[in-house]
Amino acid sequence: MRIESLAGAVPFTTKDGSRIRELHHTAAQSLAEASVGPGGATQRHYHALTEEIYLFLEGGGEMEVDGERAAVAAGDAVLIRPGARHTITAGADGARFLCCCVPPYADNDTYFD
Repeated sequence: MRIESLAGAVPFTTKDGSRIRELHHTAAQSLAEASVGPGGATQRHYHALTEEIYLFLEGGGEMEVDGERAAVAAGDAVLIRPGARHTITAGADGARFLCCCVPPYADNDTYFD
């Protein structure tokens, strides 16, 4: 059994500007905690191969996926299909969410228009 803790996860910044603490990264999938500071936003991007699910834990803001915008808050889960352009703009309290990726997250699968 492999157990990872957020307390021991080393944070890094992804190409889109979110701060990530990765918990698991296998050949098949990855799971990370992501955060965007109050009023901050990720750079709009897409992944050619990776499908993502964002599960919001704290805070929220506005999520945009392929031009569709919606408010998101703790408890909401957003499906982002491969090729879908997306960004999150955090609200006044920031946004903290889990990011599940299949196949696993890779900088070289992150593209900007």
